[in-house]
Amino acid sequence: MLKFSHFKPVTMGEKDLFSAHYARFPPVHSDNLFSNMVCWNHFAHYSYVEKKGCLIISSTINGKTSFRPPTGPRDPDLLHDLLVLAVREGDENPLVLVDQESCEWIRSLYPGVPLHPDRNYWEYVYLTSDLAHLPGQKYQNIRRQLNRFRSRCHPEVEEISRENIPDIRAFLLEWCEWKQCDEHPFLSYEKDAVMFAIDHFHDLGLSGLVIRAEEKVGAIAVFEELNAGTAVVHFEKGLPDCEGIYKAINAETALYLEGRYTYINRESDMGVAGLREAKMRYHPHHMVEVFSVRKEDLVPLV
Repeated sequence: MLKFSHFKPVTMGEKDLFSAHYARFPPVHSDNLFSNMVCWNHFAHYSYVEKKGCLIISSTINGKTSFRPPTGPRDPDLLHDLLVLAVREGDENPLVLVDQESCEWIRSLYPGVPLHPDRNYWEYVYLTSDLAHLPGQKYQNIRRQLNRFRSRCHPEVEEISRENIPDIRAFLLEWCEWKQCDEHPFLSYEKDAVMFAIDHFHDLGLSGLVIRAEEKVGAIAVFEELNAGTAVVHFEKGLPDCEGIYKAINAETALYLEGRYTYINRESDMGVAGLREAKMRYHPHHMVEVFSVRKEDLVPLV
């Protein structure tokens, strides 16, 4: 029987374990990446268990626990044990981030269980070439703003390195002061997450870019490989000193990744209206759709 007491906290010590597992079973949603979990651990309190060659991840946010489907070999008995655990220990939506393939598997075993689209956590995936070159009429306004930025602010682009990390820390503190992070709980969590990513940048195997405008760090992007064809951008931050700098860091990141990755995953909008509008403005190629299962629908089965 699967018990919540079997789960262990996700810490930096598990990096090799997750890397080896994901080399065999690549993730499709960025929230399951090891780097994402350790950076946001102070918010989501991730834990995991290994069973039958699978990894099962849980998170606990504001005292509410949810689980993700097993990643690894399809084992109906393990799935059933997880559903029992989810009913016993989970919140009202105890199974979340169910990707399309897992949906099909669950439907084949439990055809009566509804799977509810969780639009707030669908991830936006773009053609790298589109973000790099902004082709056609649909990107005309973005191209215009980007060209204006480049002509006015004389940007310099460099990779994140040990040498410029102190400048990036100072930039992030300024960004948080501008955003008033300490007055907004989620921004405060985000501040800690991006600082963790920068402080453990090389240990986590992350990559990133810096844009300096008039010699001052004005924007950063932090990214890594999600799977063989896709890179994921975890953090993208910019200051308002030079209009258009967010468009510039977006384009420069795509130019940097072009030729290595067909797609760029820019994560979800978490239901934030302005963020959703901004992500749609770049015309995603497709979405990583995920679903959730409600406890009330699982109780009759377990």
